[in-house]
Amino acid sequence: KFAFVDSRVILQRAPGSAAIQAQITKERADAQASVTKMQDSLRAMYDAYLKEKSTLTAAQQEQREKSLQQKNADFDQRVGQLDQDMQKRQFDLIQPMVAQIREVLDAIRNEEHYTFIFDVGNDPGLIVAADKNLDITDRVIARLKPVTVNVAPRPDSAKANATRPAPAGVTRPP
Repeated sequence: KFAFVDSRVILQRAPGSAAIQAQITKERADAQASVTKMQDSLRAMYDAYLKEKSTLTAAQQEQREKSLQQKNADFDQRVGQLDQDMQKRQFDLIQPMVAQIREVLDAIRNEEHYTFIFDVGNDPGLIVAADKNLDITDRVIARLKPVTVNVAPRPDSAKANATRPAPAGVTRPP
């Protein structure tokens, strides 16, 4: 006995999927803003170098160029790390939902005595035709429970909320 699901539909309609997608979108936007800020900083340093280049000695020019190249390499490394972090974060956010989907699929498979449950969402080219009566996608979705989104604290927010040391008796105006 066989059945099939469309994992794309399940992931779109599962309870909590919109919140997960919104969190992923927000965190990607935050990461992109960080990359843009780093790009702007690097561009400003390069522009400043170009303006001063004619007044610098050959040794100073070489030193500044090496410094810019190192900063560019650091930037590339940081962007790569941000991308890896985002991929891991996306995996971490979606993993509880995926685990629950697997449990529901296994429960339905056991209850209905299915030998196989195919996923037409991953590679629709594998199944050329299927009886729509065997589609249990809606049954899987109906059994899913909302998944809470684990909002990770931003690394910058801890620094922003930390109290800054100040000399005794010195306060800022309100």
